[in-house]
Amino acid sequence: MTTPTVPGSTAGACHTTPDRSPEATFHGALSAVYLAHAGVDAAGFEAALATLLASPDHALPVPASDDRDVWGPHGSADPIAVRDVLARAAADRSTPWPVPLATAVARLHDDGDREGWESIVFERQRRLARAAIAAAHHADDGETGAGWLADVLDGVWLICEQSSWCWPAHDDAFRERGSVLPTVTAPYLDLGAGEAVALLTWVDQLLGERLEARYPGIRSRIRHEARVRVFEPFTRRRDWHWLGLDGDVHNWNPWIHGNVLLAALRLLDGPDEAGERAAIVALAIEGIDRYVSVLPADGAIDEGYAYWWNGACRALEALDLVRHATGGVLDASGIPALRETVAFPHRMHLGGDWYLNLADGQARVTAVQPWHALHRAALSAQDPDAAAHAASHRIAGTPAATEHEGFGRLLRGITDPAWVDAAEATSPFPRDVWLPSTEVLLAREHGGTGRGLTLAVKGGHNGEHHNHNDVGSFVVASDGVPVIVDAGRPTYTRQTFGPDRYDIWTMQSGWHNVPVIGGVEQSPGVGFAASDVEVSLGDDVAALALELSGAYRATGPWQRSVRLDRPMRRVVIEDAWQPSIADRATHDEGDSAETPTQVRMLLAGEVRRDAASVVVTPLEGAAPVRISWPEGIAAGLVVRELDDPVLSSVWGTRLTRLDLDVTTRDSVTVTVELEPTNPEDAR
Repeated sequence: MTTPTVPGSTAGACHTTPDRSPEATFHGALSAVYLAHAGVDAAGFEAALATLLASPDHALPVPASDDRDVWGPHGSADPIAVRDVLARAAADRSTPWPVPLATAVARLHDDGDREGWESIVFERQRRLARAAIAAAHHADDGETGAGWLADVLDGVWLICEQSSWCWPAHDDAFRERGSVLPTVTAPYLDLGAGEAVALLTWVDQLLGERLEARYPGIRSRIRHEARVRVFEPFTRRRDWHWLGLDGDVHNWNPWIHGNVLLAALRLLDGPDEAGERAAIVALAIEGIDRYVSVLPADGAIDEGYAYWWNGACRALEALDLVRHATGGVLDASGIPALRETVAFPHRMHLGGDWYLNLADGQARVTAVQPWHALHRAALSAQDPDAAAHAASHRIAGTPAATEHEGFGRLLRGITDPAWVDAAEATSPFPRDVWLPSTEVLLAREHGGTGRGLTLAVKGGHNGEHHNHNDVGSFVVASDGVPVIVDAGRPTYTRQTFGPDRYDIWTMQSGWHNVPVIGGVEQSPGVGFAASDVEVSLGDDVAALALELSGAYRATGPWQRSVRLDRPMRRVVIEDAWQPSIADRATHDEGDSAETPTQVRMLLAGEVRRDAASVVVTPLEGAAPVRISWPEGIAAGLVVRELDDPVLSSVWGTRLTRLDLDVTTRDSVTVTVELEPTNPEDAR
C-alpha cells in the first residue's frame, strides 16, 4: 500500500476516456509476451482477447457447487479445510451478522481509528465466505442446504446494501466534499472495493445459479453493484493513483487490477457485454503490465516480505487467472522478474515464522497465508526451492487454506489437487542473498538451516514504499529468531499515511539500528540514500559496506561496514566517520551533551548488562548473543514498553534500545557473538 492521502485527482475533476493508442498502452514486459503469444499487435489485442477468453461460466479455475465430484460430501475439495470452515459457519448462526456503523466510519476523522470499521467489515465478509462453503457442501441436503443458501443471500444483500465498499481511510469524501461519511454517488475504487467485488464474484461463481433459482434477481443485483462501484469508476477515471501512470507503481496496482479482472471475467456475462468484457480485461492487463515492468530483475519488494503477499503475489494470481481464462495461451510464467519474485519469500526467511522485515512489514506475520498461490507459481516457474518453501507450510492434518486469506484464495487452495496432496517439505535457507535493487544482503552461517547467526543489512533510500528511515540498518538473528531487530509498524491509523507519519516512533531512524549523528536523525525522501555500496560474498565472509551520510542532513562522512565472519561465528559492525564542522565546534566548546553522536541498536528479548557488553536472550529460547564494544564508551539502555497489539504480537511486552555514546570518537567496532551456554563451548 501507499499513502492514501495522495490518491491523485478526485470527484469533480474532469474524467476522460483513457488514451488507448497502442503506444500508450501495451509497451511493457507483460504485454510483449502476451502479444507474441496471441500473435497480434497492440491494436488487435482486445479483439484477440474476445476470441481467446473462455465463456464467463468457464473462465474461473474453480467449479460451481453443482460439480459434486469437487463439492459433494466425498468430493475432492480438501475435507479438512471444509470441515474446519463448516464448524465456524455453524458457530456463526448463534450471533447476528456484523454491522459496520456510521459512527465507526466517522471515528477515522475523530481519533484516527480505522480498525473499528475495518474489523467488522472483514468479519462480515469472512462469515459470508463460510456460509458459501456450507451451502456448496450441503447442496444436496434439502432444508439444510436451503438454510445455508438463505444465509448466503443475507450476506450478499448486506454487502450490496453497504453504502461504500471503500475502506474509510482511503475515501476522498472528506477531502473533496467535507463529508465524514462516504458519498454513495461518487464511489471510490480502492482495495476494499476490489475485495468486495471479488468476494461477490466468487460467490456468484460457486452458487450463482442456485441462488438465482431460489431468489430470482439476486444475480442482477450483484452485477449492478459491480458496475456502479467498480467497472464504471475503473473505466471512466484514469487518475486513480494506484494505476501507476505517474511512474509510482506499488502493491495496490496488481491487487485492485486483479480483482477488477476477476469480476469482469465472470460478471460481464450479458448478451451484449462481450466487447466490454474484453476491453476491461485488456485494461486490467495493461495496468498489471506497469507493475510487472517495474518489478526489479531480482524480484525484490521494497515493502518487504509481509507485503509480497498483497503485491507480487496478487500479480501472480491475476496472471494465473488470465492463463486459465485463455486456455494457457497467455502465459506470463517465463518473465524473468516474475520468476525471481517467486523466490523472494524464501530468500527473506530467517527461520520458523520469522522473516526479514523492511519498511512497514512485520518480522513475524501470521503463518495463515495463501501458500498454495506461491506453490502454484513456483511449479509454473520450475523453482524447486520456492515450491519447497511453500510446501513446508503444508502440514499434514491441517487445512489447505482458510477464509482468513480471502474467499477466492480459500476456494483456490482447497480445490488445487497439487496443493491439497503436497507433501511437507523443508525450507531451503539459501546461505547468501544479495538483492541489488533494494541493496539488501542476507547471509547466514550455513546454507540449508536457520541455526546459528544470520545477518541482514540494508542500503537503499528513504523514499521507498511504506518507508521507514532506515538506511544502513541491520538485523541479526540467532537460530532464526531476530535479536537485533527492526520493530516494524504499529496498528494502522489515520496518522500512518498522513503528514505526521514520521512522528510515529517506529518510522524514525532513532529507533532503527543506525547512528544518530550529532543529534541528527535520518530524513525521509528518495534523495536521502546510501552511496558507495559494496557487497562482498565469500565462503568465510559476507559483508556490506556503504556510506551513510547521504541519509542525513548536514553531516560529515560516515562509513559503515557490517560483516558476517563465518569461521569466527560473529557479526562485526564497523563505523568510521568524520565529525562535521558543527560537531567539532561543539566538542571544542565542551558542550557535547546537547548534540550527542550515538550508535544505536534495538534489541528483542531479555537484556543483561555487563561492563562493555550486553547479553541478549532472544525470544523463543534461541541461543543468547553477546554484543560487545570498546571499553570507555558510555552505554545506556532505553526500554520501550509495547502497548500496541500489532507490535506486542511480534515482540512481546517490550523492546530495548542500546545507545552507545561515541560523541568524542571517530570510529567504533561492535561485535555480536553467540554466547556460550556450555563451558566446553567457550574453549
